[in-house]
Amino acid sequence: MQHWARRLEQEIDGVMRIFGGVQQLREIYKDNRNLFEVQENEPQKLVEKVAGDIESLLDRKVQALKRLADAAENFQKAHRWQDNIKEEDILYYDAKADAELDDPESEDVERGSKVSTLRLDFVEDSNFKNKVNYSYTAVQIPTDIYKGSTVILNELNWTEALENVFIENRRQDPTLLWQVFGSATGVTRYYPATPWRAPKKIDLYDVRRRPWYIQGASSPKDMVIIVDVSGSVSGLTLKLMKTSVCEMLDTLSDDDYVNVASFNEKAQPVSCFTHLVQANVRNKKVFKEAVQGMVAKGTTGYKAGFEYAFDQLQNSNITRANCNKMIMMFTDGGEDRVQDVFEKYNWPNRTVRVFTFSVGQHNYDVTPLQWMACANKGYYFEIPSIGAIRINTQEYLDVLGRPMVLAGKEAKQVQWTNVYEDALGLGLVVTGTLPVFNLTQDGPGEKKNQLILGVMGIDVALNDIKRLTPNYTLGANGYVFAIDLNGYVLLHPNLKSQTTNFREPVTLDFLDAELEDENKEEIRRSMIDGNKGHKQIRTLVKSLDERYVDEVVRNYTWVPIRSTNYSLGLVLPPYSTFYLQANLSDQILQVKYFEFLLPSSFESEGHVFIAPREYCKDLNASDNNTEFLKNFIELMEKVTPDSKQCNNFLLHNLILDTGITQQLVERAWRDQDLNTYSLLAVFAATDGGITRVFPNKAAEDWTENPEPFNASFYRRSLDNHGYVFKPPHQDALLRPLELENDTVGILVSTAVELSLGGHTLRPAVVGVKLDLEAWAEKFKVLASNRTHQDQPQKCGPNSHCEMDCEVNNEDLLCVLIDDGGFLVLSNQNHQWDQVGRFFSEVDANLMLALYNNSFYTRKESYDYQAACAPQPPGNLGAAPRGVFVPTIADFLNLAWWTSAAAWSLFQQLLYGLIYHSWFQADPAEAEGSPEARESSCVMKQTQYYFGSVNASYNAIIDCGNCSRLFHAQRLTNTNLLFVVAEKPLCSQCEAGRLLQKETHCPADGPEQCELVQRPRYRRGPHICFDYNATEDTSDCGRGASFPPSLGVLVSLQLLLLLGLPPRPQPQVHAHASRRV
Repeated sequence: MQHWARRLEQEIDGVMRIFGGVQQLREIYKDNRNLFEVQENEPQKLVEKVAGDIESLLDRKVQALKRLADAAENFQKAHRWQDNIKEEDILYYDAKADAELDDPESEDVERGSKVSTLRLDFVEDSNFKNKVNYSYTAVQIPTDIYKGSTVILNELNWTEALENVFIENRRQDPTLLWQVFGSATGVTRYYPATPWRAPKKIDLYDVRRRPWYIQGASSPKDMVIIVDVSGSVSGLTLKLMKTSVCEMLDTLSDDDYVNVASFNEKAQPVSCFTHLVQANVRNKKVFKEAVQGMVAKGTTGYKAGFEYAFDQLQNSNITRANCNKMIMMFTDGGEDRVQDVFEKYNWPNRTVRVFTFSVGQHNYDVTPLQWMACANKGYYFEIPSIGAIRINTQEYLDVLGRPMVLAGKEAKQVQWTNVYEDALGLGLVVTGTLPVFNLTQDGPGEKKNQLILGVMGIDVALNDIKRLTPNYTLGANGYVFAIDLNGYVLLHPNLKSQTTNFREPVTLDFLDAELEDENKEEIRRSMIDGNKGHKQIRTLVKSLDERYVDEVVRNYTWVPIRSTNYSLGLVLPPYSTFYLQANLSDQILQVKYFEFLLPSSFESEGHVFIAPREYCKDLNASDNNTEFLKNFIELMEKVTPDSKQCNNFLLHNLILDTGITQQLVERAWRDQDLNTYSLLAVFAATDGGITRVFPNKAAEDWTENPEPFNASFYRRSLDNHGYVFKPPHQDALLRPLELENDTVGILVSTAVELSLGGHTLRPAVVGVKLDLEAWAEKFKVLASNRTHQDQPQKCGPNSHCEMDCEVNNEDLLCVLIDDGGFLVLSNQNHQWDQVGRFFSEVDANLMLALYNNSFYTRKESYDYQAACAPQPPGNLGAAPRGVFVPTIADFLNLAWWTSAAAWSLFQQLLYGLIYHSWFQADPAEAEGSPEARESSCVMKQTQYYFGSVNASYNAIIDCGNCSRLFHAQRLTNTNLLFVVAEKPLCSQCEAGRLLQKETHCPADGPEQCELVQRPRYRRGPHICFDYNATEDTSDCGRGASFPPSLGVLVSLQLLLLLGLPPRPQPQVHAHASRRV
């Protein structure tokens, strides 16, 4: 076998030496040494410069934010409240007006709204990816808030003055994107005006539930939610509680910590989490699923619930926010005030706020619940129905905002958010936020108002930050990244745009964006701590197509971005320390090389693909490379490579590489007969963005990315020494390869390494495309005992000659497998159409043996950015789950018709008819509804790479009477493993099958219950406002529960029977003190 291996190695090396053109390309670069300079990437200088540029960019947004916040506070202070204000008195652009006018069932159409809505003209703006109007602001009001209420009309009145400040900000900084004021009343006023991107059905967008608003409106929170699940909690009330808890969880961000417990006589956590955990997307999902399993039984025991909650908040042995501490209790009512518990745990300092929620329709005395909240600096809320859930589970933020308002200027600090998806279509953004305070006083000498008016925000698109990073000088495998205090990436080449639920923040940890190891943990910790550093590490990287893993050397350099919570890092392979910069001052030479980009030259010089880069501002982009090249040529006929509107570095390097690769055609390719060695094509790709494929006709079947930096073969060749084989990609679910017209090929590529002036760099990759079928035949001959002249001789089991892969293919399986475990070549004709498949799908028994004998190592990781189709909900019975169903006796009892139970049932039926998604498994289309579209999920990825065994190796696959002997050997200077094995005689060994295909993780990846026991290092915001001695806690919630009248109930019943459900009248639930 070693003889066969040597023959294979020699054949591959010979073909690559003749046709690959590595040596010829080295000589060409040396011959053209006067046309380029070798430049150095100095990591420390680079990261410091980029960090400074990002700091300057964000600082301009900070100044605009401060102007807006100051102006808003002054405008509101000067505003005179109007009790008699009318809708027709207010003129503004309603961002949802056009959609509502088109909808005959719109609430405003039904009400005959008198609001004077402006009709605007819009122009397309590529910066906003939207049609905008720069002369006006737009207003968005949540669907469940009545636009004509006095509170909203006054809010619209005073915020109108912000329009001029928005416009002036843009005049001073034309790069500003969305400027937004999110009001605590729910009104959003943003600039420039653009129509709202309304969903097809119900628009549930509320600015107060957006990540940037939550982060700007309060300091971090430690929250324990306790839910009464005693037997008195009826079916509907329990359903309301479950929904309320889920909505409450949505008001928390990654800076917050939370736990949820249920209680009756005793308290217990609803999930596997036994302590406070970070309120990230995955942990909140665990809570939401666990809450649905709560069952009502037993008696109410407030003491058990509160003692559990206080114990949770006093646990100092865990990571937590260490700022605002609060308990949120959901109950249907009770008599016990548990004063002894508060005296023991919370008095006299009252460091824990208590918020109580009376849920459902009932006749219980709510005084104890009000007292609990008022005695512990909290607030009492009522949630009698579904319509009250969203508003009353977020109003607690007003209470938490009090210490911020009272702190005044000290609390006026700009915070930068995590990455999230912009609701208006900008893509991934971060937002600078600044709270806006109410500066009014109720009268002379009165206490200062302690209400937060809202949050001012200015968006920065990640693409704008990316433009400040080095462009193409870092090579294909170098990149810049940035992380925040949570370790989440702000910039990273593996960060994907959110295509699912835009309400969820994009929280990709640095250790999940890359393959985690101890070195990266240290780097991440140092960056979070705001340190500078540099470290060279050996690590694993995943290929661009996510099929391979390579062990590589990388240099990490990092610095903090001042005035922000971000830290910037630079990753460079050693071979990217230096790069080429073309110096084409000779315009005659420019024209000569440029002519080799013209399609008229392709027949003789090979087809040229150019990377779709931003060479010039006026260059029209296109996904079709032929069209893009045409656009490029047309533009170059109008401008020169030295034009100010063009990127001279990119253009000069592109033209230089065009000329260099053309010289390669002359010296190495044009006079060779590719058919002699069964080659479909030869090619070269360069850092400058050129991919030249020869001959021209081979371009018809070229499927690699025209951007070399985004081509898997290019990036892997740079990271691996020798020849890298890349079989055609095949999915196990797809039909086998079509071996017709000799178009199926195997790429073999290698990097061209130059040594110039003592500097080593790899500016290009060259290779060949093997004809699969012809090389499969050649493989059999090379792995046989004959020369090309000999005739094959068959060796039987009893003969003295050796068996080989050609003649004895009925008895021997001979294959070449690449370093990812994918089949490259086989001596079995019926396996030729399986080339490119993971070998376990071809011969599971043999692949498992190779893995068990350390030829391969497995690497498992998780893709936290995947999108999955919604799962159909279970329990599709006739009645909604958890709904109270009255008996016949109930219907005949007049007293029952006036009871709270009847009122609850009718409300549920009413809302159920209008808002299906609350109770039925109907595919709702409402924004924010998880059933509406694909949701984020976790996919488990598995890659294989060569293990520690380098030598030739023999082993027996022991299957009792069906044992198989196999021999495996790595081929030198390639990424191939040569395996010869006996064919299986029976199927008793088919027990194990290695999986490589990406699989969905139903439990959202690695077990969350285990992960929270090993939390990753993070730091919270450095500011905390949770206490102020002057806080007035007298406003702590008041309310009463009134049973509805019989007339109302009968009217509702008649409407239901007639099938004419009325649209619920949304109301603004605003504190009385918000009227100023």
